[in-house]
This record gives sequence, C-alpha cells and structure tokens, in this order.
Amino acid sequence: MTDPTETTRYAFKSPDEEGTLSQDQVVLIDKVIDDPHAPGFDFQVVNDEKLAIYNAIVAGREVAGLTYNVARDDRIVLLATSVIPEFRKRGIATALIRRVLNDLRVQGKTVTIMCPIVRTFIERNPEYAGLIDPEHPGVTQSRTHLP
Repeated sequence: MTDPTETTRYAFKSPDEEGTLSQDQVVLIDKVIDDPHAPGFDFQVVNDEKLAIYNAIVAGREVAGLTYNVARDDRIVLLATSVIPEFRKRGIATALIRRVLNDLRVQGKTVTIMCPIVRTFIERNPEYAGLIDPEHPGVTQSRTHLP
C-alpha cells in the first residue's frame, strides 16, 4: 500500500484532459488494489435517484458514496467515489463499487467511467469489463510514479 506521505501519484486520462489524483483518491485506489474483499462489517446500499448517488449506509449514517449521471436509459456515467475518512481502509469503496456494478448489470445498463477508482476496480476485476460502454468508456488509467 502507498504511504500517504509518499509522493506517488496516479495519472489518468479522460477523453478531454489528463491529470493526477488527489491524496484521498490515491488512498481509495490503493485500497481497491490491496484488498478486493468485502468489508468486515455489513452496510446497506441505497440508490438516491433524486441526488444521483449510491450511498453506503452504516447504522443510519452515510459513510461512502458513488455519484453518477444518467446519460441514457441504458447508460450511467460513474463520476466519483468517496468514503468518509474514519471509514477508510475497511473495504467499503471496493464493496460499494462491486454492489453498484452488480445492480447496473441486473438492470442491463452500461457504464461510462469518469471515476479513476472505479476504473482501477474494473482493471482488477475484469469480470466487470463487459459493463463498460464501448463507444463511451470514459477515463483510462495507468499507474505511474511521479516525482
């Protein structure tokens, strides 16, 4: 796992831009890479369609979320994954992404990925690669170490 004080960065490229990730995104990507298993506790996933976010709920508290936009009836754009700091390193991001992708698969939808954390998850779990919309795949990502 990457030491948070280390200057390691991840590069990503969207159709319109290139950039580096925030330290929070790096922490979540490292967790997805290091531990693809479910968290040690249970949480509920609620799709708030009005706000366009899948929320992870623990004991009535929103602890993580995956925001999205509806591009068409059959395609969702996954925008960003976030986890409240005190709930990080518990596998919530990984499990949330897995549950969201499973839900979208059941609905017969494809995804455009703008979230590098979701992209990393799918690279580590190729059984979800078929969900990526071939015409609108979204960001591509490569792990690079920048000074």
